[in-house]
Amino acid sequence: MTALKNAARTEVDRHADELIRLSERLHADPETAWEEHRAAAAVPELLDRAGFAVTSSYLGLDTAFHASFGTGPTRIALCAEYDALPGLGHACGHNLIAASSIGAALGLAAVADDAGVTVEVYGTPAEEGGGGKIELLDRGAFAGVDLAMMVHPAPVDVAEARPFAVSHSKISYTGKSAHAAAYPEAGINAADAFTVAQVAIGLLRQQIPASARVHGIVTNAGDAPNAIPEHATGRWYVRAETLAELAELEPRVFRAFEAGALATGCELTVEPESKPYAEFRADEAALAAYRANALELGREFAPDGTASRMNRASTDMGNVSQVVPAIHPYIGIGSLPAINHQREFAAHCVGGTAQRALLDGAIALAWTGVDRAVAT
Repeated sequence: MTALKNAARTEVDRHADELIRLSERLHADPETAWEEHRAAAAVPELLDRAGFAVTSSYLGLDTAFHASFGTGPTRIALCAEYDALPGLGHACGHNLIAASSIGAALGLAAVADDAGVTVEVYGTPAEEGGGGKIELLDRGAFAGVDLAMMVHPAPVDVAEARPFAVSHSKISYTGKSAHAAAYPEAGINAADAFTVAQVAIGLLRQQIPASARVHGIVTNAGDAPNAIPEHATGRWYVRAETLAELAELEPRVFRAFEAGALATGCELTVEPESKPYAEFRADEAALAAYRANALELGREFAPDGTASRMNRASTDMGNVSQVVPAIHPYIGIGSLPAINHQREFAAHCVGGTAQRALLDGAIALAWTGVDRAVAT
């Protein structure tokens, strides 16, 4: 096994400059959920040159792809995310996720025959709220995979993912416009409906589990101060420890939005933006292997604390973990005090420390794939 791991590491190191350039290319050209056309074309280029069979627009999703190499009995899947955050660019480091997964795939491909592995890479769009992996699962992706993996940037290293289940909803109120000074009694204020709803949600937080989260934004609430807003829209997330807890909590939150409609006389529309993201179910053997491999590379795992809480962030990789064995460790990029979803974190997702994390993540994932193949 040592020889296999050494060969995989050599292959990752051989492609190091190309992997770094890929990461920097994605970072400089961020694309948001379902719009990652340039990224979906750029990410599999290295795989194509290495002899992988690449399928674009995979399973009918324009910005998804699938790549495979080898014919071994153990199927190892690497997930490549590459969508960015609206207004913040790659403030969650998906440029590093994509490059690390490509590096791991190249490392495993170099030993695929000897290890008895089929290497698969899934290009998974729209993790930031669109549920790309869920769409792929619904269309038959990941079936029969022995282990699915990716590594996610964070301020510090944390091995075990413990994401919340989460639902994403678009909230819309429809009222009636009128001149705010001359005919206020003729209007039905859609913006006020959100005010009532947010007060109700704030009070609800007193009676929900401490681990639950309810948060959102109003995206539009009128166009002129002298016109009573006829339409108001927002996006809201509800998080809970599990899908079962989420199913209990979500109706209580929706009643707060109903209260806004009732109090103001508006009509309420609630539209799901994707299927709910599930909690994560880690494969314990693969997680232990990843931890050992990362330690061998000189990584250090952080103790529980504020800096390590990125492992609670929701991900559609949770849905994958409900179907096939999976791990989703976090790799530190030395960003503190900057944390995920801040512009300062995006700035840390390129450069020396990020490059080291990219390559360490690729090697640790490749080694973990070898461990799984040998143990199978």
